[in-house]
Amino acid sequence: MKIKIISLAVVISLVSYNANAKEFVLTDNEKGIAKGNWSVSSQDLGIKGSKFAIQNTILKGGKQDGTELLTISSDNFTIKLIPTRGLGILSVVGDGVRMGWDSPVDEVVHPKYINLESRAGLGWLDGFNEMMVRCGFEWTGHAVQDSGIMYTLHGRAQNTPVSKLIVNVSDKAPYTITVKGLIKENTFKKSNLETWASLIYVPGSREFTVHDVLTNKSDYIRDYQIIYHSNFGTPILEDGAKFVAPVKEISPFNDYAKGGLNTWQTYLGPTKDFDEMVFNVYPFSEENGETQVMVTNKAGDKAAGISFNTKQLPVLSLWKNTDTLKQGYVTGLEPGTSFAYPVTIEREQKRVRQLKPGQSTEFTLTYSLLSSKDAVTKYEQKIKAIQGKQETKIVNEPIAKE
Repeated sequence: MKIKIISLAVVISLVSYNANAKEFVLTDNEKGIAKGNWSVSSQDLGIKGSKFAIQNTILKGGKQDGTELLTISSDNFTIKLIPTRGLGILSVVGDGVRMGWDSPVDEVVHPKYINLESRAGLGWLDGFNEMMVRCGFEWTGHAVQDSGIMYTLHGRAQNTPVSKLIVNVSDKAPYTITVKGLIKENTFKKSNLETWASLIYVPGSREFTVHDVLTNKSDYIRDYQIIYHSNFGTPILEDGAKFVAPVKEISPFNDYAKGGLNTWQTYLGPTKDFDEMVFNVYPFSEENGETQVMVTNKAGDKAAGISFNTKQLPVLSLWKNTDTLKQGYVTGLEPGTSFAYPVTIEREQKRVRQLKPGQSTEFTLTYSLLSSKDAVTKYEQKIKAIQGKQETKIVNEPIAKE
């Protein structure tokens, strides 16, 4: 049985770029545009039959001073984006269910207050509290120093304010909303990567699509990596919660994770002194590369799902951080081109990809908030159909040593 997992939001988005639309440029560094506080609603646009509001807010005070927060609201469903932090997704809430988590970092920290090289390259953690973080694109993974270069934890994209920010609302039903931001990773002699990061949402739905286009703007071949670090805490994550995925192969990231290999599909409640436990996953997919994964609560009536294409994102990191609530009780489902080993190891194991001069590549992921038993069951059935009778290979030893 073949399961088609291309989201309706993806299909609509491909049409929406060509349809007549209202376009609002909120930021354009080349034209000196920075609108700051701004809003528009379906009522403002004279749209009937669909209610939504989009608001851009400049946060004040503390380490979040100057950070932009863009909020999309429709039908008891709210998406919060951070243009100042690489258009990352702070949180998504709908029907009383949250996709996101409680980090000890309780402000939306402006990148100007973050030194990526602090703590031996772990400064990225000073701002880490989002539901979805783009780890990349020039490099990703654990921090490492190589040939005099410090490759800081998970790259630079998430701490790069977008140079352009555009909101697009289709003129025709279903009035698809597209938010686009341009992330520039440009360094003299080293990098000239630009990414148009997008979020596409159909008002009233319980899913949205992330669609990113990465381009090598230089005259030389350049490496790239990306991990979509997607993070979920309560109320989805709890004692007895489950990770559900069509798994071809799973291995422990390090020796510590070996102790959790027998229980990789389930979660503990908040547990003091629980260190990070990570597993390397190669997922099964349909012939066209489409696959999907999810994390669900114990009762199976609250879940977060992610569909993606393994031709674009061939691996997934499963991050379990079931520490105390104050320390950060969270799990990460992280589709990527690479695992979270340092870039030096990923190069050795041939998981670092390259773009030729002028070449582009793209990544599409659809996130689903599942807030009923029926919705969770249907999503899980699709995952089980991809797995079919194919067995999961469990590798007992880490595939690399840091």
